[in-house]
Amino acid sequence: MDASISPALISAFEVQAGFCERLGSPFNAALATAAAEAMGRGDGLEGLLRPWAGLSAHEIGEAAVTLRLLGACHDLALSGEAPELAAAYPAPDRDGDPQAAWRIARAAMAARRGRFEAFLGHEPQTNEVRRSAVLLPGFLTIAQATGLPLRGFELGASAGLNLNWDGFRYSLGEHAWGPEDSPVRLAAEWRGPPPPLDAPVQVLERAACDRRPVDLTDPEQRRRLLAFIWPDQFQRLAAARAAIDLALSRGVRVEAADAAEWPAGRAEPRRGAATVLYHSIFWQYLPELSRARLAALIDTLGRTATADAPFAWLRMEPPPGELAHIELRLTHWPGGEDRRLARAHPHGAWVEWTG
Repeated sequence: MDASISPALISAFEVQAGFCERLGSPFNAALATAAAEAMGRGDGLEGLLRPWAGLSAHEIGEAAVTLRLLGACHDLALSGEAPELAAAYPAPDRDGDPQAAWRIARAAMAARRGRFEAFLGHEPQTNEVRRSAVLLPGFLTIAQATGLPLRGFELGASAGLNLNWDGFRYSLGEHAWGPEDSPVRLAAEWRGPPPPLDAPVQVLERAACDRRPVDLTDPEQRRRLLAFIWPDQFQRLAAARAAIDLALSRGVRVEAADAAEWPAGRAEPRRGAATVLYHSIFWQYLPELSRARLAALIDTLGRTATADAPFAWLRMEPPPGELAHIELRLTHWPGGEDRRLARAHPHGAWVEWTG
């Protein structure tokens, strides 16, 4: 076996194949399986995965190595540079051919190694828009509880598409919320009682940071964002494209900053508004030291909150040590009460609300 391939890497691709299958992407499941089988035969994939060969299975999962390679293949298919690969990918009017796609992509790894290395060197940034369908009831809960307008600050915001959460139209089972003429239409299966849909929502301020923000004015960076969306999930792709257009029209910008430091200069509680620090599928990508620093900073900000200047920490994340189960949690100050509001699908396909 090639020294750049470890049993943990093969296992990571097999596990990701199972995730893709269960989460509704049989095409990516087949590609991940093909990659695992190739590595099992000793194929080192041009050494593209060598940077992660010495890591544990858990570390490989946290680095999202499988998603990096799947994204690199999708990016090439979207680029127009490889029409044969694009033809093997699924489209709304045709099924894809994952076996042909893998064969073509594998050849491209050798012919375009530098292109693949550059893509793999960037951590996944999906900026999944449908996660706003999970975050929305949290914002509504804060608005109802405080009766105040909101100030929203997003961590790990990627391109900042979810900064416009209040501009989307939501169908949450039989419930609806948001402007009826919105170009961004999000649907999620809803389980449980309705959230406080009649809570008055006004957003006074919104800002976001990311270590490596996506510049939506750059066509290559826009394509990278789409490449991390699974290619046979056409509704997700359509929602992302619509959200990109909306963000461009509104001039959305994300600040390049360290998330463990940025809130100290931006998200202090302010009288007359509810300040909300929020994030989704972000925490797992932080180094352990950064997590500790950020958690301490959030606690410090919360302790400065008052009844007329409340502070909330809203997050859609897996519980510690789990990647397959997602929770929406809210910690609210003054008081620091923490509670789970919902369980949810990682991409926002369903929400099980407890409130």
